[in-house]
Amino acid sequence: MKYLSYLLSFLSLAASAQSSRVLFIGNSYTHYNDLPSMVSQMATPLGYTLTTDQSSPGGYFFQGHVSNTTTLTKISAGNWDYVVLQEQSQACSFPIAQVEANTFPYAAQLRDTILLYNPCAQVVFYNTWGRKNGDASNCANWPPVCTYEGMDDLLQERYRIMAQDLNGELTAVGPVWRSLRANYPQIELYQPDESHPSYAGSYAAACTFFTVFFRADPTTITFNGNLDATTADIIRQTTKSVVFDDLSNWYIGSYEPVADFTAVPNGNNEVLFTNLSQNADAYEWNFGDGSAISTEETPTHQYANAGAYTVTLTASLCGKVSQYELLIDVVTNVEDYALPQLFQVSPVPSDSAVQWNSPVSGLYNKIQVRDQQGKIVKVMNTTANRIEIADLNSGIYYLEWWSGKQYLGMARFMKQ
Repeated sequence: MKYLSYLLSFLSLAASAQSSRVLFIGNSYTHYNDLPSMVSQMATPLGYTLTTDQSSPGGYFFQGHVSNTTTLTKISAGNWDYVVLQEQSQACSFPIAQVEANTFPYAAQLRDTILLYNPCAQVVFYNTWGRKNGDASNCANWPPVCTYEGMDDLLQERYRIMAQDLNGELTAVGPVWRSLRANYPQIELYQPDESHPSYAGSYAAACTFFTVFFRADPTTITFNGNLDATTADIIRQTTKSVVFDDLSNWYIGSYEPVADFTAVPNGNNEVLFTNLSQNADAYEWNFGDGSAISTEETPTHQYANAGAYTVTLTASLCGKVSQYELLIDVVTNVEDYALPQLFQVSPVPSDSAVQWNSPVSGLYNKIQVRDQQGKIVKVMNTTANRIEIADLNSGIYYLEWWSGKQYLGMARFMKQ
């Protein structure tokens, strides 16, 4: 009896590019304290290169940007790695019907325009903050915004909706501010108007953008600007805790390629590969035996000799790549992988169902069936010991047992 042994080595080469081109589309919350320049000043001493531009007229809404000549010209220039979208500061906190009519459609329109001219760009939503004491101008007609917390909750909710619906990443500046307000109230994040950011507020935003653009720990930043070292360090540590330590919560990197595959022996030194990669459109397979690289999405490979081979899949999208390695045992006889003492299939042949006995409870959590061509025709995420096969055509099939991504064994059965 043999088991397929694994060397699981996920190598993400996509994260943390050394240079990025970023277009900021927003309003005064973006151009106050020259936020894009501040991010560049953080990046440069650490060896990163950030090229930025912005279209940020005061008080602008998404609805205005979709027809703004300056905005559209900058988008159509192309070659942006990131395009940041920041809505007017109150708009996302309005009643949901209003947001659905006046914000979401224009966010989608901007996203579509961005991808038309920048198919490899990542859209980033700039999650801003609630006003210091709530939105007094709208409080009477919309009580949820009467407090900072109420307004901030709505902003976070609506920016998250846009990120989810439009495959965007979130720059969680609002949540970073909220943590700073709760834990370090001595740091003044607001201008006297209780809306726009102070230098410290923009510094917190810049730390957050640095983390998003470079996937880098903000505590490595050495640029303090005009802040004292203690305040700058508190802001960097807070950004690390809220953003860097929880990147997936903000969808950061969620749309980059992730290489993944499984391999199952088919006998006669042949192996069937199933590509499970995500967010990729090009593939390169190195089968570990010196043969030519394959660019098929899901190949079958014939080895000259049985033995152990390290297979590497490189998945890529827009110049970003991810690798996944798997150490496999290639066998001449597929029956070498069966586990008869664990999985005794009966009846054989059968016309409706097959079952098996396993003395090891909880050994597997997935069952799949392949036809003689190697195609997966049925998958069940289960620990049951029976599978219905009435829907299968007559013929020979292979029943496989898996524990997560670990292949446990195979048995052959016949469907009448």
